[in-house]
Amino acid sequence: MRTPIILLALLTLSACATSPHYDQYFGSSVRLAQAQQTLNPNAAGQRRTANGMDGAAAVAAYQNYQQSFTTKEDQSGALSIGVSKR
Repeated sequence: MRTPIILLALLTLSACATSPHYDQYFGSSVRLAQAQQTLNPNAAGQRRTANGMDGAAAVAAYQNYQQSFTTKEDQSGALSIGVSKR
């Protein structure tokens, strides 16, 4: 009677020893995706300006973008099918 209990305990403990180590790879897919999307990983250490627009043009474009959400355009000439004016 004692031998089957010991064998069952050893079998149970051996199952714990072969469990996978999920924490070892936790977050690796996120770090890999972030690394693949980074254009220049050493950009923080360089003192060059970014390619593209100058500052004044970028500010004007950003202000136009922000105003596009507050200014409503008149849509009275929009196509209306099946809607009658009363």
